[in-house]
Amino acid sequence: MTKILIVAEHLNGQLNVSTARCVTCAREIKPDAIDVLVLADTPDAVAAQAAKLDGVSKVLTVVRAENAHTLAAMLAPQIAAAAKKGYSHLLFPSTTFGKDVAPRVAALLGVGQVSDIMSVTGAHTFTRPIYAGNAIVTVEALSESIVVGTVRTASWPAVGEAANTAPVEMLPVEATVLAHTRFVELKQASSERPDLQSASKVVSGGRGLGSKENFDVIYKLADKLHAAAGASRAAVDAGYCPNDMQVGQTGKIIAPELYMAIGISGAIQHLTGIKDAGIIVAINKDADAPIFEVADIGLVGDLFKIVPELEAAV
Repeated sequence: MTKILIVAEHLNGQLNVSTARCVTCAREIKPDAIDVLVLADTPDAVAAQAAKLDGVSKVLTVVRAENAHTLAAMLAPQIAAAAKKGYSHLLFPSTTFGKDVAPRVAALLGVGQVSDIMSVTGAHTFTRPIYAGNAIVTVEALSESIVVGTVRTASWPAVGEAANTAPVEMLPVEATVLAHTRFVELKQASSERPDLQSASKVVSGGRGLGSKENFDVIYKLADKLHAAAGASRAAVDAGYCPNDMQVGQTGKIIAPELYMAIGISGAIQHLTGIKDAGIIVAINKDADAPIFEVADIGLVGDLFKIVPELEAAV
């Protein structure tokens, strides 16, 4: 019997869209059941949102005071205990959250992890990118043990709402959490712009902006388009913007409907993060920049002239 357990990602009572993308992946495995696990101190709001996802059989909640904050050391023992209750697959989103927690759970379960699942070819056979996305490899997990995998969310659309809400049940788990790890504080950049990983439109800037002050050009256009703001690693390393804006192999992997790369040359590490984008627009003064090889629309010219004109037109 194939039963899949998806670990929900959430923050401040809101379910992250990455969970809905994991459900899409899970449905491709054609399981007998897809359950969603919500770990929190007060999980009711998140569980109610998860119960509406199309394809979800049941939502399980684990309520503990230690789950008020998403600390991998705290969550991993509980997730491992829950996974042992008859599940054949355990899935996480391949986000910062999933990449933090999944390896710990896989180690506790004594299995290898399948990372960045792009497609499903069988119950235990998947494809994933390697070499910064330059090649796609087919991997096969052992059928006699539980499959622990992270889902490349940029490769999967989110499921919609179901006609009927799935039942929500409290799941008792016996797990000892580690005492040497504790939550101190969370420092998080606040912004009224859409979340970078789930936004349908993203405007990104690169080294071509030249300075932190010049990056306002990116912010102004993003606000006009109601888009998220992103950046290349070069821009982040130069101190033009915070690292939570970084897009690419070592940053965020995204798949917006529209991606605008402004002053970004298009190194392979950056292109890995946007390969699933719908339409890519590139603006760069270098006509030979690699970004133009993948762009659907390319403008060669001075970004400091072109971008204000675009903003005015919008």
